[in-house]
Amino acid sequence: MADRRRLPGAPEMTLQTDPSPLPDSPFARERRALLGAVIYFTRIPLPPLPPFADDDWRRATSYWPLIGVGVGLVAAAIYALASLALPAGVAAGLALASGVVLTGAQHEDGFIDVCDGFGGATRERMLDIMRDSRIGAFGAIGLVLLVGLKWQALAALPADVAAVALIAAHAFSRGLGAMVMAVLSYARTDASRARPMVSDLKGDRLVLVVGLAIVPLILLPAAAILPAFAAGALAWTGCVATFNSRLGGYTGDCLGATQQVTELAILLAVLGSVVLGAH
Repeated sequence: MADRRRLPGAPEMTLQTDPSPLPDSPFARERRALLGAVIYFTRIPLPPLPPFADDDWRRATSYWPLIGVGVGLVAAAIYALASLALPAGVAAGLALASGVVLTGAQHEDGFIDVCDGFGGATRERMLDIMRDSRIGAFGAIGLVLLVGLKWQALAALPADVAAVALIAAHAFSRGLGAMVMAVLSYARTDASRARPMVSDLKGDRLVLVVGLAIVPLILLPAAAILPAFAAGALAWTGCVATFNSRLGGYTGDCLGATQQVTELAILLAVLGSVVLGAH
């Protein structure tokens, strides 16, 4: 999740809210929350919808891992089909590209902004840099390393393992990104396009996030489940500690960066377990 978000055909995304009462049944609320997650976290076109309430956008973050399952399924299908006729490196590249297309590179954008922003000397300077649309040296180098490592990890995995690893990594990493909101406060006090999605994640919403994030890990080979979970949790801990130390909280960019870092950690852990199991 990043502070800047674009919708297809629109220069900037605006999360419209409706002050009038909306249908309040549990099903109606969750349906709006799920649709809100699709609207915010993907570029999948939807038919025109009425504006949602503020609570709908906040609840939408709980479905971020489910969006990961969907994105992972598409990426896995593309990888599996491409690997039937193309080298593993090309199949991995196509799978990664499909995820970028589906999400509009939103989370990669957050990672880039954090790489650039955390080069700032002060908290205020970091927040200013992270809002700048230009890409600096830290962001460019970080993106090359991030994508390159994910690409190589996927290409090195057996095709069947790579496919399920895509689903598990996309879902679990998005759950970890959302869980940053359960332990840190939002760092910005001024207006932000990510603010409507900011949630005090706790209670049943936190349980939903954890469940949706962890269940897809069972798709992995048994020997890879614990390493993937541990690697993701360790990377998440490092992200949270860094954000708290440097910013005293998080921004939308920090959530996107957490998703990308933990996704890489999960894929590397799966690869490590496969390599060790082969010896």
